Amino acid sequence: MRHTFIRGAGAALLAAAFLTTGSLTARPGVSGAAGALPAPVLQFKLASRNTTTKPPTTAQCEQNDGVACYSSVQYQNAYDTTPLYNKGIDGKGTTIAIVVPFGYPGIATELAAFDRAFHLPAPPSLKTIAPAGKIPPYQPGKHPAMRASALETSLDVEYAHALAPGARLLVVATPVYEGLGTSGFPQITKAVGYVASHHLAQVISMSLGTAEQTFPSQESLLNLRGAFRTAAADKVSVLAASGDEGPSNFRTGSTFFTTRTASWPASDPLVTGVGGTQLFLTANGQRTQPDVVWNDTNLQGIPAATGGGRSSVFARPSYQNGVAKAVGSQRGVPDVSMSAAVNGAALVYLAGNVGFSGAGYYLIGGTSEAAPLFAGVVALADQQAGHGLGLLNPALYQLYAHHAPGLVAVNEGTNTVTFEQGSRWHTVPGWDAVHGYDLATGTGTIDAARFVPELAAAGG
Repeated sequence: MRHTFIRGAGAALLAAAFLTTGSLTARPGVSGAAGALPAPVLQFKLASRNTTTKPPTTAQCEQNDGVACYSSVQYQNAYDTTPLYNKGIDGKGTTIAIVVPFGYPGIATELAAFDRAFHLPAPPSLKTIAPAGKIPPYQPGKHPAMRASALETSLDVEYAHALAPGARLLVVATPVYEGLGTSGFPQITKAVGYVASHHLAQVISMSLGTAEQTFPSQESLLNLRGAFRTAAADKVSVLAASGDEGPSNFRTGSTFFTTRTASWPASDPLVTGVGGTQLFLTANGQRTQPDVVWNDTNLQGIPAATGGGRSSVFARPSYQNGVAKAVGSQRGVPDVSMSAAVNGAALVYLAGNVGFSGAGYYLIGGTSEAAPLFAGVVALADQQAGHGLGLLNPALYQLYAHHAPGLVAVNEGTNTVTFEQGSRWHTVPGWDAVHGYDLATGTGTIDAARFVPELAAAGG
């Protein structure tokens, strides 16, 4: 499920929730929300519009919005990609596929504006395909889910491109909005399988998911895995965001699990689950302190933290045997983490597609940001290797076991969440960051200048 947090000039932070009841309803303080909506997706958003013609600075966001915001240039410096660009490693010759319900027909115009603002080159190509069925006409007023998907498309495309500016971009739109349980996932996995079997991309990014417990049966989940087997066989890397409610996740469109859960497809052993961190950056992207686990629960008053935990469906894969102390007998997620915090959000240019305040720069956070950022890094590694690396996890855990310098430990923070539900306060205990693998940030985060050649070599 996705929460969208909106702040107009001088206004308090507001939250609108997309619910499984089939309507878009509003939390206190939000008015005018209406329209039919299918079952929701998982991911969390914060959007704070800046009405200037130029993107705001970090200092301006902190002053006007009470949270930090970061640009593509700051992320490039923070993740140390510039030394790679200087060597010609910018994703050239690779394709990043972004799977998202509906897509957004205005994405090319948005990306062009984003590139101009941050002095990025245009991608070699930006295309949209719909291999799982015809996409309905874009009618955001009639179908609020399309607004949500448009926002998702914008975030994913802009920030995959930000770290791999030389990669081709392929938006893979599906005709059904994904939600709790199997809703929308047959179309999503069909699209993944099509991209993999037709060799259309080296890496596939999905900023979506739902708790394993929302499926009607384990069999109904397992029946959707064929596309991931195809991708692994065809050397295509598949990434998925680990979720945005800490260890909780949505039970229904408006309630959360009060016990630990894990989000699929991030929990699938054939998928690389990407969790979230909080960065602390200067105006030019230098760190003022080490990254910590993303957890904005206190800022928002609802579960708002990186997803992570142990799968209830999948046993521990062999590549996690070296972290068995942390994961036990089950598959553990996430595998790696990138920026996701609301306080440290990505600046995203939206051309009025979200239907709130019109065109401008918005602040967006969540593991929906982390997954495309890591997809950009994988594209750099694919270029350096000269081929697609396929399932990344065996190489990732091999690098971890050998203390590869490109993997950077995240040693502070927790993804425990506390929230009020049903007139009671609930705490769902997560996991603390430790010096080593943990169920909050996985193997940690990355220094791309070191990690990219390491991954390219380990993935062989």
